Amino acid sequence: MDTAQDGSPPVASPAKEHPETNGHNDWALQSEVAAFAARDEASGFPRRELGVTWKDLTVEALSTDAAIHENVVSQFNIPTKIRESRQKPPLRTILDNSHGCVKPGEMLLVLGRPGSGCTTLLNMLANKRRGYAKVSGNVNYGSMDAKEASAYRGQIVMNTEEELFFPSLTVGQTLDFATRLKMGAHLPQGVSSQEEQRLASRDFLLKSMGIEHTNDTKVGNAFVRGVSGGERKRVSIIECLASKGSVFCWDNSTRGLDASTALEYTKAIRAMTDILGLSTIVTLYQAGNGIYNLFDKVLVLDEGQQVYYGPMTEAKPFMEELGFVCQPGANVADYLTGVTVPTERQVRPEMENRFPRTADEIRRRYEESPLYPRMQAEYDYPTTEEAKTKTLTFKEGVTMEKDKRLPASSPLTVGFMAQTKACVARQYQIIWGDKMTFIIKQVSTVVQALIVGSLFYNAPDTTAGLFIKSGACFFALLFNSLLSMSEVTDSFSGRPVLLKHKSFAFFHPAAFCIAQITADIPVILFQVSIFAIILYFMVGLTTDAGIFFTFWVILVATTFCMTAMFRAVGAAFSTFDGASKVSGFLISACVMYTGYMIQKPQMHPWFVWIFWIDPLAYAFDALLSNELHGKIIPCVGPNLIPSGGDYTSAENQACAGVGGAVPGQTYIDGDAYLASLSYSHAHMWRNFGIVWAWWALFVAITIFSTSRWHAASEDGPSLVIPREKAALRVARRGDEEQGGKTAVSSSTPSRDDSDDEANQPNLIRNTSIFTWKNLSYTVKTPQGDRLLLDNVQGWVKPGNLTALMGSSGAGKTTLLDVLAQRKTDGTIHGSIMVDGRPLPVSFQRSAGYCEQLDVHESYATVREALEFSALLRQSRETPRAEKLSYVNTIIDLLELHDIADTLIGEVGAGLSVEQRKRVTIGVELVSKPSILVFLDEPTSGLDGQSAYHTVRFLKKLAAVGQAVLVTIHQPSAQLFAQFDTLLLLAKGGKTVYFGDIGEHASTVQSYFGRYGAPCPPGVNPAEHMIDVVSGTLSRGQDWSEIWLSSPEYEKMTSELDNMISEAASKPPGTVDDGHEFAMPLWEQTKLVTQRMNVSLFRNVDYINNKFALHISSALFNGFSFWQVGDSVGDMQLKLFTIFNFIFVAPGVLAQLQPLFIHRRDIFETREKKSKMYSWVAFVTGLVVSEIPYLIICGVLYFVCWYYTVGFPTDSNRAGATFFVVLMYEFLYTGIGQFVAAYAPNEVFASLVNPLILGVLISFCGVLVPYSQILAFWRYWLYWLNPFNYLMGSLLVFNLWGTDITCKDRELAVFNPINGTTCGDYLSDYLTQGMGRASHLVNPDATSDCQVCSYSKGEDYLHTLNLNAYSYGWRDAGIVAGMCFSSYALVYLLMKLRTKTSKKAE
Repeated sequence: MDTAQDGSPPVASPAKEHPETNGHNDWALQSEVAAFAARDEASGFPRRELGVTWKDLTVEALSTDAAIHENVVSQFNIPTKIRESRQKPPLRTILDNSHGCVKPGEMLLVLGRPGSGCTTLLNMLANKRRGYAKVSGNVNYGSMDAKEASAYRGQIVMNTEEELFFPSLTVGQTLDFATRLKMGAHLPQGVSSQEEQRLASRDFLLKSMGIEHTNDTKVGNAFVRGVSGGERKRVSIIECLASKGSVFCWDNSTRGLDASTALEYTKAIRAMTDILGLSTIVTLYQAGNGIYNLFDKVLVLDEGQQVYYGPMTEAKPFMEELGFVCQPGANVADYLTGVTVPTERQVRPEMENRFPRTADEIRRRYEESPLYPRMQAEYDYPTTEEAKTKTLTFKEGVTMEKDKRLPASSPLTVGFMAQTKACVARQYQIIWGDKMTFIIKQVSTVVQALIVGSLFYNAPDTTAGLFIKSGACFFALLFNSLLSMSEVTDSFSGRPVLLKHKSFAFFHPAAFCIAQITADIPVILFQVSIFAIILYFMVGLTTDAGIFFTFWVILVATTFCMTAMFRAVGAAFSTFDGASKVSGFLISACVMYTGYMIQKPQMHPWFVWIFWIDPLAYAFDALLSNELHGKIIPCVGPNLIPSGGDYTSAENQACAGVGGAVPGQTYIDGDAYLASLSYSHAHMWRNFGIVWAWWALFVAITIFSTSRWHAASEDGPSLVIPREKAALRVARRGDEEQGGKTAVSSSTPSRDDSDDEANQPNLIRNTSIFTWKNLSYTVKTPQGDRLLLDNVQGWVKPGNLTALMGSSGAGKTTLLDVLAQRKTDGTIHGSIMVDGRPLPVSFQRSAGYCEQLDVHESYATVREALEFSALLRQSRETPRAEKLSYVNTIIDLLELHDIADTLIGEVGAGLSVEQRKRVTIGVELVSKPSILVFLDEPTSGLDGQSAYHTVRFLKKLAAVGQAVLVTIHQPSAQLFAQFDTLLLLAKGGKTVYFGDIGEHASTVQSYFGRYGAPCPPGVNPAEHMIDVVSGTLSRGQDWSEIWLSSPEYEKMTSELDNMISEAASKPPGTVDDGHEFAMPLWEQTKLVTQRMNVSLFRNVDYINNKFALHISSALFNGFSFWQVGDSVGDMQLKLFTIFNFIFVAPGVLAQLQPLFIHRRDIFETREKKSKMYSWVAFVTGLVVSEIPYLIICGVLYFVCWYYTVGFPTDSNRAGATFFVVLMYEFLYTGIGQFVAAYAPNEVFASLVNPLILGVLISFCGVLVPYSQILAFWRYWLYWLNPFNYLMGSLLVFNLWGTDITCKDRELAVFNPINGTTCGDYLSDYLTQGMGRASHLVNPDATSDCQVCSYSKGEDYLHTLNLNAYSYGWRDAGIVAGMCFSSYALVYLLMKLRTKTSKKAE
């Protein structure tokens, strides 16, 4: 089947089989594709045709029941663990003996219900085998086997169901990136430059899916506003096409597209397959016949069994022969998947006893049919000459495209430099797209620099300034390291996108890592320069250009190094929790062993090796050496003994308490001071080099780890059952098994009309009429106001099922949002009424609204999610038992019983898209919405059967008097027939039709027929209408104008007015109970808290991390300061071990905030809008659920730390300390939660933390003693600072009353005047001012007097502004009070964040 030379389609083209392919079915851009192909051929590019053949393909995975999700307690149940590890986990077969062959130029449609193995088959054919327990059988690509083909992963491409993008990039930027990385090395004829060719292919792709207009719109995601859902799906289709593959697997790629777009998409794929000789394998749900007829072959899967594989034209006759009836006009695809579903299939009466009832039987019949050997004949395709030559040509083609510098085995296309360039450009676009975060980072740097500068303001050049200057150097390092901690969070946000691009073979992960570093350079230079300039000159460090630039360059190097370190940590871990555990511990270890808190000589020999591997230690050594080298530092104040009064003779004084002091000398040499810390100026540039060496190591780790990433879905089974539900689940399964095999295979009770009556008493009746009139909605955009809805009007009556249709982007979701009162911005004009009256207070609660996106609490099981909604949203009069039994009704209705006890999980790891959709619908239905139900695309992502069940179920609701308004994409003819009324919108939110649909859509068809667009026989009317209004058949007419001038419009307007006035005169159908929420606040709080508790109890990673962080930091802190003595220097160490206790916070916060924000997103996107519970209940639930774990954490920290350091064991000291430690746990959690309550996203929160913690730590009187803090801060911030009281109370409880004995090197040694004894010489000094605290060791000596600066612990505490033991309890009380105030702030900020919804004006 060779291609004719002129690039026309192959000779044996499918056109013969489908006469309509030559008619109006041609794709508009087909000629352009042909032109591209002809041009490539003329330029001598070999064709890349592969084909896929597979046989005996069997895939097994861990059975769903095998995956148990442990909770915080059960994870320690060792006996159970041992027992379970002995049993081999059961495997289940997902694909059983599948076979098939797709030659170049052929399209295969894979059909099956969700869970029947379609996605698995596509994964196998796309050569993605990770995550399955066992794969056997052969897959051949051309004549290559799967192993050889893995070197060509960029040519075997799969488009998955999830859309993964950087939400802050625009559509244009996303596609620029994709096309840049797939530019061939050789230019075709008539093209002058790479760029010209790239732009041509980019514009062609945009045009092919009809989304040129979105070029400058952000892609967006569930939380970032961007293009519409259907448009985002098309972006992912285009991005996949841009990879220029030879074998394409499309997994349900029409999800969320309207029927006409879906058909256009299939035609596009058909045209490209024919002309370029691709092999295309597609799974589709709800494929219309127009789409179905474009395929060459069909493969039907059922529960992993391949029940049919063969030509598309023979599938229906084959099934009909077995006795299954296909209704005229039905979707063949749905008919094929429905034959094994007892409730769906219809059987010819005479075959009633003979037809095959199960997948096994149908498969046996298939294997006995004459079709089977015919198909088997194709399986030797890989060994044919044709396949071998094509594969050779294919390899030549790929090699030719490839950049010459790439190694032969590399699957990539463009050279490494080009990859890096594209990645760098994209990195800047990401930063620029999220300008907010970037600006916050810079602003916080400036603010922090100013604050720290003012903290260490104008340090004196005497010994009093030594500690301050080293503090400033330390802080410069600390702040920049804390800022780079947010790299860990970033590493996880972009990971799924990177993995997708890796599977497209766009770039080598190293290119991405290098791009990140390159993009960092200007940002870090800017950030560090601002910080350095402000800090350096405010502190008053040496004003010498050389010294300043040395300071600057060391700081830059360190910031790069720390950024690389946290990036490496992020890259090396597969979960965020694991990474944040390590990063939290690393920062505390690095900070403690920098040499500022514990000076190098005082480090414990066990841990001194940390000093040698700590990049910050080398930087700190370099900064101090740079600053103090060659300085002469005079001794002053408490460091000069004796001083004051008559003691002025320099020979008879000495320095004390400072390193490098020489007896009888009143100044210190800078280099001697450095030597006492074991630093030296000679090390400076060596250290600079070492910091860069560390940087290189971290970069290497990052690159290595990044290239080994794989997707979360590749880690095995995704459905998990929480441990506490596992026993229940097994019992339930047992009952089902006895119920016989038929019930299990269909998992649906028989569906005839008899069960309607049974359900009716449970479902709720409604008589309210919901109307909207002249509704307009405008939003502000940079280009000016944009009208999204234009005078839309209509109504929904009880018992009426209304469909809202339109091409994607016509404003369907917008209309629903406006009607359901979900919009918080923009302006709304017009009226929305219930029973002719304005909307009642309880409206948002009594209208159910299923959004397009399924947002759920991931640690709840399906049943819990439904019960939660039922208990909170059904009226307060309903007894609890009745609410819960209603949940069971809905679970049966939506067929959720199989998964009722599994955790919902995250998208991609947890329930499948289709299961999540049903849960979303269930959550709204269990609330018994009394006015009406809105559903936004409830059927997209479902297969034909589920979609039909869903709509039939809505029909059932309508029959009981419920009013239902549904937006719908791609309805099949049967689906469309279920609806009563239609509201059809065109682009720009203009109405094109509102009114009855009529039997078999006759009313709508006659309306369109009258204006010259009749619906041809056998075409789905729903697809036809959308084509007419927006697509290819619009004939240039403005259909909204036609509607406004039609008699139907006038009739409808008058009917609407009558309806409103009539309803307003009667008593209202629904009584408004006047409550905003269904349940009283106390009930809400109980339920929400219960849910949060369960969720945390199951969130093992989070809790374990909290515990691990506390135990590891406490032991680390305790053993670093193991059994501290009581010299003067040891006082300083005791101060720092307490100070170090504060640093347990950053690590925990980095974990706590994403959790809080994730919860808040669920609350704000769904639960707040449906008035499920109040924000007060939400905050209370979050706060209360943390309490038990915080208490355990406090105990763990205290036990591991207090006794190792050797603090007093006396119980009233230890008890007091424990109380403060416990209070601190609550304090920092409160601080973290109020930041999270107001932060727009996680990254923002992780950037605000260092700012807040930095300020609090700076002014707590440790880094700079109280007396030296600037007066401006001293009088308010110092007194407001909770950390000040925390430090104060802990210091008093542990240091007050201890005796101080100086070590030899801490004594001041000098000779008295004129041979008097030391006691006489110092008599005045020891009784007045500073000397009162000092202690003379040898009063009787006449030379070498030895004076120690302090005698008791309280003498040391006086210098820290702690003047009495009572201060300890005073401060402890204040800390406890501040816990309450920080929790109060959580409530306040959450209240400020809660915006009210817009009402119509």
